[in-house]
This record gives sequence, structure tokens and C-alpha cells, in this order.
Amino acid sequence: MDTYILGVYATDVGKFVDKDPKQLTREAYLGVLADARLDDPAVIGAAWFSNMLMANQGQPYLKGQLCFVPLVNEGLFPKGTPITNVEGGCAAGSQAFGNAVREVQSGHSEVALAIGVEKMVDPDDPRAALRGMEGALDALDPQSWQELYQRTAAANGMTFETGPERGVAMDLYGLWAHSHMRAYGTTREHLAMAAAKNHTNSVHNPRAQYRFPLSVQQVLEDRMVSDPLTRAMCAPIGDGAAAVLVCSQSYLDRCPAEVRDRAVKIRANEITTGIFDVTWEDDRAPVLAARRAYRSAGLTPQDIDLVELHDASSFAEIHLLEDLGFCERGEGGPYTASGATAIGGELPVNASGGLVSRGHPIGATGLMMLNELAIQLRGEATGNAVDNARFGLAENGGGVIGNDAAVCSVTILEGPGT
Repeated sequence: MDTYILGVYATDVGKFVDKDPKQLTREAYLGVLADARLDDPAVIGAAWFSNMLMANQGQPYLKGQLCFVPLVNEGLFPKGTPITNVEGGCAAGSQAFGNAVREVQSGHSEVALAIGVEKMVDPDDPRAALRGMEGALDALDPQSWQELYQRTAAANGMTFETGPERGVAMDLYGLWAHSHMRAYGTTREHLAMAAAKNHTNSVHNPRAQYRFPLSVQQVLEDRMVSDPLTRAMCAPIGDGAAAVLVCSQSYLDRCPAEVRDRAVKIRANEITTGIFDVTWEDDRAPVLAARRAYRSAGLTPQDIDLVELHDASSFAEIHLLEDLGFCERGEGGPYTASGATAIGGELPVNASGGLVSRGHPIGATGLMMLNELAIQLRGEATGNAVDNARFGLAENGGGVIGNDAAVCSVTILEGPGT
């Protein structure tokens, strides 16, 4: 069954000390209704709510139901509509979206909502978000991954260490970057080129957390976080929310022309789980998710016109270009250096600014990617517009299983009127 994105909305990303999760939920929900021109929310048959860190605000359970209480009380969200909480680390938003898609594909609902909310900034406890993110590591068998990372580090002539002023995630990205550099000749400059491109792209994105350009040299000279990753190569801590409304073909056919003309077709949505002990040459979660998505969409990597991918570190952008089939293994660095991934290049990547500059409020990130793609595919982007884009791909990873992403989602969208 064909499914469509009926509406999208994403808040700005920033350090919103004066906004709580319920306020962020309200902004994203009312924003997506307005974007979809949806006057009667009673048509929403189900909702999926993604979040990772709301326990930091004292709410570890029933997050979505409680964030929607004011909206239900005010008659803005239909009473009794099921809300399902979704947790998938950094890929939680994409999992929420995938469930909304399948809700509509099954025929159970004609319209479904995916909404993601994350409140990460705590001025009284700046490290709270980093501690919370470490909950995505295997606490049931920590020795297994500790030994794996020590072996991986030793094979690359280094040691695996963590530090009090950084998170384990960036230490892992640093380890993986070294292994890729050793195997394929990827350089620090390649990582800096990806970061500088994304920081420059975000200047013209009004929703971005950072809106200042950086040169390659400035990226390289920034404070070291976890060698070889400088601060400018790492996604920041930020608050935000995003929402997507999914609908069926039959529902869309009954909508006014102004709604139909902005609907974005969902060509594929695939989600995979990672494998513990893998190398760069293995079919890791992003490779499998991409392969399945291309097959579902009946497309190839050469058909994609723009990409939003999960650059929690700028090294991730380098290897994901390879994982997603846009260049050969080991060529992500040179491909980036060629200018191919810049706006105006053959495959613009993270025109939004990516996670390193657009921002990474974890539970909302996957939905923010879809928001950015939909805006581009509708031809509504300004400043950072990618001209004549027909097909867009979003890749969103979450957590770790050994040397792989724990969860990976790849979605392919097709613009309206194509």
C-alpha cells in the first residue's frame, strides 16, 4: 500500500532552559498539524512517541501519554487514541516513523503520527545527557564490549580509553576512525572537510543549532575531544522536537489539491539490527538497511539526489557514504574531498548541516532528518536548497552492538509531482 508524508515539522535545536518536554511536544504537534493543513485531528488513528532521556526530567515511563495530557484535555488530540512509546537510542525517531508507516500500510489507520522529543540540556548537571546516553551500552555483559574494543584498539596500534570530559560514543568513533584510517588511508583532513561542509551548510538553515561557517583549518584546530575528533567534528548537546504525519493513498486522494501537491511519497523504510563482531568489509547494519531500502524502492544509489545521514561524528559521514553504496569501501574520504557531497555537487549530503551543526536532540533526530528531506523535495528550502531533487535518502543509526550500530534505519522519499 502506498504511503505518504502528509506533514512535517521540526523545532529549532538549542539550549532551551525555559522549555520542558510537554512544551516541546506541543510545538511539534501543533506545527505538524499546521504543515499538513489538518483541521480535524480526529483522523489520527495512532501515535508513536520517541524519546531517550526523559528520565533525566524524572519521567522514565509513560512519556508520550503524559506529554499529550494537556493536548487531549484541550481537545487538540483525539481522546483514547493509542500512543506507543518507542526507544531505540539515536534511531528512536526513525523507529517511531517506521511504526507509523506500518500502521497505515496495514490498513488499521488512514493517518498516523510519529513524534520525537528530547530535552538534553541541564544547566545544573551538564553531564546528565552523557551519562544517560551510556545506557545504550550493554550493561548486562559489559566485559564483552570492553574486551572487543580493547582488541580492536590493539589491532590498530592503540589503546581504548574513556575520559570524564567526554562520552563513550565519541571514544568509539575515534577508535573506528583510526581503524578506517589505518585500513584505507583516510585522513584527518577528510574528516575536517565533512565537518566544515556541514557547518557551512547550516548557516542558511533557520532550524540549526549552529549557524556559523567553519573552514577545514578551523575544524582541525578546534579542541580535541577524542583523537582524531575535534569538537567541531562532534554533534552537540541540544533540545528539540519533530513530528511527521503519515497517510494512506486513499486518505490523500480525498484531500484538497493544496495538500496533495505537497505530499511526499514514502518509497522505502527499512530497519535493521547490528552484529557484534564485524569489520568494515562485513554487511553491518547500515549496509543491510540500505540494500533492503534500494530493493524496496526499486532504485539504486545512483538514483538518489540528496542525503541526510547520521553524522554524530564527522567520521560517521565518511564511512556511511561507503555503507550506503555511494562510493567504494575506503573511498569516503576522497569522495568528500572531491566536492561531490557539497550543495551543488553530484550528491549533496547533510545540506541541513547534519547532526554536527543542525543538532542532535536524540529522540527527535530521525524525524528531523525526514523534515529536512521533505522541505527540500517540496522545493521549499531556501539558502541551502538542493535544486531539482526527486529522491532523498535518510540514514539514522542508534546505539552500538559491538562494532556496529544497534539499530539502523534507511528511508527513501520521493518528492511531489515527480
